[in-house]
Amino acid sequence: MTGVALTARVPELLRERTFRRYWSGQTVSLVGDQISLMALPLAAVLVLGADAAQMGWLKTLELLPALLLNLPFGAWADRRANRRRIMIATDLGRAALLLTLPVAYALDLLTLGQLYVVAFGVGALSVLFEVCNVTLFVALVPTERYVQANSLVNGSRSMAWLAGPSIGGILVQVLTAPVALLADALTYLASAGYLAKIRPVEPAPAPVVKGHFTEGMRWVLRERSMRALFAASGTVQFFNYMFHTLFVLYVTTELGLGAGLLGLVLGTGAVGGLLGAVCSGAVVRRIGIGGSLVAGFLGFTLPLVLIPAADGPLPLVVGVLFAAEFLSCAGVMIVDVAAGSFQMALIPDAVRARVMGAFRTLNHGFRPLGALAGGVLGTAIGLRPTLWIATVGAVFAVLWLLPSPLPRMRELPTREGESVGVAP
Repeated sequence: MTGVALTARVPELLRERTFRRYWSGQTVSLVGDQISLMALPLAAVLVLGADAAQMGWLKTLELLPALLLNLPFGAWADRRANRRRIMIATDLGRAALLLTLPVAYALDLLTLGQLYVVAFGVGALSVLFEVCNVTLFVALVPTERYVQANSLVNGSRSMAWLAGPSIGGILVQVLTAPVALLADALTYLASAGYLAKIRPVEPAPAPVVKGHFTEGMRWVLRERSMRALFAASGTVQFFNYMFHTLFVLYVTTELGLGAGLLGLVLGTGAVGGLLGAVCSGAVVRRIGIGGSLVAGFLGFTLPLVLIPAADGPLPLVVGVLFAAEFLSCAGVMIVDVAAGSFQMALIPDAVRARVMGAFRTLNHGFRPLGALAGGVLGTAIGLRPTLWIATVGAVFAVLWLLPSPLPRMRELPTREGESVGVAP
């Protein structure tokens, strides 16, 4: 009886060996990513004594591949017959790059230049991995299971947000930052091992025709629902990066939070994200895919308005920040699951990598603009007024969705123009 009940509680997709291996590789790699997110900048600061300008270069080189390479890598990946092998190669490449850092540190040869090269190289290989991943995903998961599969992957992402920084902090403290990066290298090797054990039937490569490189961009701008989703996502990206550029400075200098309390607040957000991922399937079944997108965008952006509004005694301020982070991260997971499932169902296989490459290029282009605007406005009018602009502006992103067909869409579209229900 106990075995039957336990099996009933395991999501159906995780009972399938192929998807379970894919999901396991994704999960362990996501935890490793969070370790690197902490260990790489700490290596720059604690080991090499990097200043603010050098840290800015490190972050820029980490983000630059997503802006520059999504489009060409998407066009290239659509012409490849075996994206899984490319993903394995990128995992091995990322592991090799990261392994150079502890080796150089042990030989007393570690430099900021090497950190810059590794940050850019890992970022570039990650872009290639992700544009191939969207095609592999649809080869593994039937359309009616997209929401469940995205919920499982995003649940892993939330768990990584929750556990990764803590694990990374402990490893940095015990092993030093460069040696802690060994853990992330091992997660990439584990991901490659899991991918090597699956044999999905992938979509055929796209033929090379005139306009192949720009077809993904033209498809995004031509398709009404995708155009609305891009506009809403881009607006949120702009205002959210304006917000995040100033958030830590604001809560530490104007609200008086120490590093420990700030860490707890961010950890609460990870718990909210996990809850959002777990509940996203039920939300989609209840109010439909379009209603979930609208609710998710509002659930993500509205709670953040509490942050510039926070004032008063420290316990009250901390409580407001906990609530804002928890609710916002729950909302963003609903957006990610609903939007990811919608895009995977709608985009034709022949242009899938190019469309996602174009979509991400457009979205990532708003990030540095938002960060720049946050810095300029924060200096000119102050932190709190700028955060009011950033948080309220993000709320209005949902207005892009309302005139489109998305809010009235209950079921996932198919590439044949029909609709498919969402499996429980």
